[in-house]
Amino acid sequence: MHTVTRLLDHFIPNHYNLSLDINRIGRTFHGTVSIEGVVLEGNTQLTLHAKELEIESILIDGKLGEIVSHNSDELVITQENLQPGAHIIVIGYRGGITDAMHGLYPCYYEHAGVKKELIATQFESHHAREVFPCIDEPAAKATFDVTLVTEDDIVVLGNMPVKFQDSDGRKLTTTFETSPRMSTYLLAFVAGELQKKSAQTKDDVEVNVWATPAQPAESLDFALDIAVRTIEFYNDYFGTAYPLPKSDHVALPDFGSGAMENWGLITYREVALLADPATTSISSRQYIATVVAHELAHQWFGNLVTMRWWDDLWLNESFATLMEYIAVDALEPDWNIWLDFATNESIVALRRDSIDGVQPVQVEVHHPDEISTIFDGAIVYAKGARLLRMLQHYVGDEAFQSGLKEYFRVHAYKNTIGNDLWRVISDASGKDIASLMNTWISQPGFPVVHAEKTDGTITLSQKQFFVGPHASSERIWPLPLNASASELPDLFDSTSESYAVSNVKNFRLNQNDTAHFITHYDKVLQDDLASAVKRGELSTIDRIQILDEATLLARGGVMTTAELLPLITAYKDETSEPVWNIIAMALSELRKFTEDSLEAEKKLRSLTGDIARAQYERLGWTSLPEETEEDTKLRSTILSMTLYGENKEAIAHARELYDSHSLTELDPELRPLIISSVARYGDEQIVEDLLEQYKETQLSDLREDICIGITSTRIPEKIDQLLDAIRDPSIVRPQDAARWFVYLIRGRDSKEATWQWIQDNWQWVIDTFGGDKSYADYPRYSASALSTPEQLQQYKDFFGPKKEIAALTRVIGMGISEIEGRVELIERDKAAVQTALLEL
Repeated sequence: MHTVTRLLDHFIPNHYNLSLDINRIGRTFHGTVSIEGVVLEGNTQLTLHAKELEIESILIDGKLGEIVSHNSDELVITQENLQPGAHIIVIGYRGGITDAMHGLYPCYYEHAGVKKELIATQFESHHAREVFPCIDEPAAKATFDVTLVTEDDIVVLGNMPVKFQDSDGRKLTTTFETSPRMSTYLLAFVAGELQKKSAQTKDDVEVNVWATPAQPAESLDFALDIAVRTIEFYNDYFGTAYPLPKSDHVALPDFGSGAMENWGLITYREVALLADPATTSISSRQYIATVVAHELAHQWFGNLVTMRWWDDLWLNESFATLMEYIAVDALEPDWNIWLDFATNESIVALRRDSIDGVQPVQVEVHHPDEISTIFDGAIVYAKGARLLRMLQHYVGDEAFQSGLKEYFRVHAYKNTIGNDLWRVISDASGKDIASLMNTWISQPGFPVVHAEKTDGTITLSQKQFFVGPHASSERIWPLPLNASASELPDLFDSTSESYAVSNVKNFRLNQNDTAHFITHYDKVLQDDLASAVKRGELSTIDRIQILDEATLLARGGVMTTAELLPLITAYKDETSEPVWNIIAMALSELRKFTEDSLEAEKKLRSLTGDIARAQYERLGWTSLPEETEEDTKLRSTILSMTLYGENKEAIAHARELYDSHSLTELDPELRPLIISSVARYGDEQIVEDLLEQYKETQLSDLREDICIGITSTRIPEKIDQLLDAIRDPSIVRPQDAARWFVYLIRGRDSKEATWQWIQDNWQWVIDTFGGDKSYADYPRYSASALSTPEQLQQYKDFFGPKKEIAALTRVIGMGISEIEGRVELIERDKAAVQTALLEL
């Protein structure tokens, strides 16, 4: 292993002139790059990043240079009497097009029965070096001139508009306008057959949404509308105009990430951009809106102003995650998107952040392979966004927005660290932001605040909250309390304090979920809140928090899991869709306690169906023209609970709908649960039919729904067939392999076979995903499903030796802790949970 070296400390690039001749059929490219830059004092050699490139020629200031060394990642060159100062380096080289979904790679699709390809790029975090020699570090900003030579009669896109094109009838040469100063990881290009829809913003920015001709043209409209309005919103909110003349959004058939914010050329998975009016659900459209808003936020946070090094990745991702909700809430206020923040980002962040060994939001990078591992969605994205929302609430919207405007004014086209942001918000608010926020971003974990009522006094104490085994911790956080009682302070930063309070009815801390901690209320306060839930006296977000935090407290042993049952039943008259998602999740938490007792499992299924019955009778299977979008979304949650409850009428109706409709004719809100039901209760032929439809369709949302549903099969032979399909790219695209894997390993009937499969096929995982962000998903998802002492030992035996792999070190360590915590929880609470269920 070797540590990360900063090549920018020795050579500063200012401008790249890059020319690539791409041979798609031959899977190769020939490149020439001219780099204008400055060799710093004390250097007689020049080191560039260059990975898997065959160097053919080197010129330094027009004279021959020579290779000193070229390892797997770095190219060291020199020239006799090379002196510090300005130089122009010209390098000719060759490289390969591979299926790895990073660097320069092909995307496969089928249209009108003909197999076709696009060529695309993915350079984040450090893959630009696979396409051209460069200083592949975020602080190494430079301008770019790019020329691409491709086959003729195709669309060629880059970060900037086309400057000119020339065709000789066989090949097409495309030269783009010069880019602004930007980091190498943001450079991008796409080439192939594409269709588009276009519009203009109020400031005449051209916005285009692109997809292959295999997709319905109308599926581009929704994202186009969201993109135009989001750019206009950010222009006003940030006080800095969108800095490029165009904004392209491209749906790629094969894409390892959800989306990538390349400046002016954002790339997406098809499911994250395309919304067919006939087949895309409300939830999917809302997901698309948040993804588009997230990537467009990056055009400012990340692209215009970029973190200096990867340890401050949160400056990109935490802010983009927060801004996606701020933007979508402004554009579509009826969606109540902040409730989704509570049920998505908050829950994900709290669960991940409660495991010992989790990374902090700001994490040091010591090895090149660690760069891809820090993109932890639960921490750098979700937790970071929660912390920034906490900051926004603490200083107020006006000061927060004013600080951001100053941030872009001062730091445009530059690189920053976290303290640069704290400084402008401190100036805008008059508060010491660094002392508050640096504690939060530098420390892993979060506290549980214990609230105890004694006569007219509330006593608060805080300590770090853990799920599973952990080292002792004396960490203390400054907590914005946002308490319902006015006598409590704005900020609580001690171990324990008592406060005289005049009114403790419905006493709450962290109202509206604006800070990153959870509360353990004593029995008096908890019973009062449960009664308030029954009486409908609490806000929607309070009802979400109370149940979710209780579920997490049970995981951590602060309360017993059996204590959840009466709290869950207090929600039986609930009507809010986001709250029902938490109810369903809390009930699903109980499943792990019933795996060795069919009788207890039967009781849990019955309880789940009983709790959902009133809403099932109210909503039924058919949406009404006048119903709210919330009820439309709620129906799928209620029906899922009803089907889990083995309601015979519901199971029969799901089969009837499946038999009488094509998959594209089914209500998109209900399609995945219908497919799940028929796959679970159906025969082998249904699984065969579904798998065939999965292979044939080009609709990404339909493929996603089939994946969710078909993996519910209980037939061992079909489970084995689905596992085999994961390795077959003609069935399951590599980008979707981890999704298939997680559904199968979390299935009660498929867990054992899938756990054995990943052990037997680990070399395939290395070969296919070894350099990809999804590499760590396989040990992470495995840990999320295993729950017995035997499985814990198997996980240690199999993955333990792999902790030496830098890309897997943290995730495997956390995986062991996660399984240990689950085993401990089941051993502690199983008997009581089963007894409580059997007594219902």
